[in-house]
This record gives sequence, structure tokens and C-alpha cells, in this order.
Amino acid sequence: MTPALLSALLAAREAKKPVVLATRLPDGAQTLLPDDRSGSDPVRSAALAALADDATREVAVGSERWLFQPYNPPLRLVVVGAVHIAQALVALAPALGFAATVVDPRRSFATPERFPGIALSDAWPDEAMATLGPDSRTAVVTLTHDPKLDDPALDRALRSEAFYVGALGSRKTHAARLDRFRALGHGEAALARIHGPIGLAIGAVTAPEIALSVVAQIVAVRRRAVAA
Repeated sequence: MTPALLSALLAAREAKKPVVLATRLPDGAQTLLPDDRSGSDPVRSAALAALADDATREVAVGSERWLFQPYNPPLRLVVVGAVHIAQALVALAPALGFAATVVDPRRSFATPERFPGIALSDAWPDEAMATLGPDSRTAVVTLTHDPKLDDPALDRALRSEAFYVGALGSRKTHAARLDRFRALGHGEAALARIHGPIGLAIGAVTAPEIALSVVAQIVAVRRRAVAA
């Protein structure tokens, strides 16, 4: 790897930009993808597929063989609302590769005793989201049922590249939520990003069951499954 390529790779990682180190075999020529090229050339498409699967792979592209090594930002789960569902949700996150952060300005809720080993923020949700900077590898979930807490976080999430945005609440609650966000200037495409009512329809009732449905939906969206 040349010094210039290494510098570009480190800069991409610092900026939390997903990139693939593409190596042409056997001559060893290397490049970082995706780049600014438009179109859908086969090498770039194969690099994007490696990013989506988060897996190193060797691929035949035409008469050449390429090795694609993805460098993705870490998976993150940002949960707004230190409620019972949040406790169950963050317990499931590590096994799926997500680093979880719980945001709740109510300090009696977001405590190390209730969330052992989990990163906690007692900042106001919009401030916390500004600090956390959700990217294309971040899932954002709001659970408080309180628009004063959920809405600022959702507003920030919709202005970010978060790959998943979900909000707890009934269909009636969600309809009212969408009206509030229309008033804030969000278009229909942005509103369609909010999964509400949150989670896959598995008949969940208890906090652990709801958490499971949410995690399943996050995985489905990340893997681009039809069930999402």
C-alpha cells in the first residue's frame, strides 16, 4: 500500500466514511472505492456489495480477479429513552455487533445500575445526537412516548445518514408525529424513513418481545430484507 493510499484510508476512517480497499490480483494494483466515478462499472459494483455484506471477498470481474476489503465504520445503536424496553434492547445489541448508547436527560432513569456497561448520555436528545453524529452505520430508536424527548432526536436522525430510524407508539401516535414533522419541513421521503409503529409484527407484548421485534427490524433493514 502506498503512503498516499494509506493516508486516504485513514482519512476515510476518521470521517466515518465506508470504503473498500480493492486489490487487483496478481499485480497488486490498489484503489479505494467507492470513489467519485459515476456509473455502475463492475469493479465499483462489486466493492459496494462487499461493503453491504461487511465481508472481505475475492471476486472475478471479467478476466481479472480482485480482492475487496471493506472498512466500515462501527455499527451503533442510539436509544432515546432509558425505559424497560431499552434495557432489553441494549442487552441484545452486542451479539449483533452494535455498540449501544442510551440517551435520556432524566438522570434517575439512565443509570449505570440499570444499564451496566452501556454508554449513557444525560444530554438533551438533540444535543446528544449532534455529539454522536449518526452515520450510515447507525440505528436510532426513540422509546419515551414523549414528543419533547423523541421529536428532537428524530429530527436530527432524519437529517443524518442513519440507516434505521424507529419510534415507539401506536398508529394514531405515529400519525400525529408525522404531522408534527411535516410542520418542521420534512418531506414525505424523509417521513417514510421512520419505522412506526416500531418493530416487526410478531405479536410482541412484553418489553423483551418488543425489543426482539425492534432488533429484527433493524437487521432486516440493514440486510435489505423484504420484511423490513
